[in-house]
This record gives sequence, C-alpha cells and structure tokens, in this order.
Amino acid sequence: MARSRRNIRTIQEVSADFQQRGKSVAEWAREHGIRPGVVYDLMLGRSAGKRGEAHRAAVLLGIKDGVVDRAGAA
Repeated sequence: MARSRRNIRTIQEVSADFQQRGKSVAEWAREHGIRPGVVYDLMLGRSAGKRGEAHRAAVLLGIKDGVVDRAGAA
C-alpha cells in the first residue's frame, strides 16, 4: 500500500501542472491506467472520488488524501 501525499492540491493547481508539463488529462489518465472520463469528471467537479477508480485518480492527482494499492486497485 502506498500512502498519499499530505499536501492536498486544488483542481486549479492540478490543471496548471498539466499545462506547465504540456500534458493532457487523457494522456495522464492513460499513463496511470485510468479511464480519461473518470479524470475529467473529477476535474469538472462531477465526481467526488469517493471509491473505486475515481478514488484512485483523486489520490494520484493529489486532490484527495487517501491510500491506493500499488497494483492499481483502490
């Protein structure tokens, strides 16, 4: 199990980070084995990332404190 970062980021900070790196949300999602629609829902506030793939994405993005399994399961 991997412990998440304690420094929670805002959606705006995550978006700025994507812009600074020249990376799309879809590209980041594919690199992490997450469906792009799940990440877009988080970024647009349509999902709270409470469980499953959305939880995993939220923790990896740094917008939520939590624990994710290294194998990819939440």
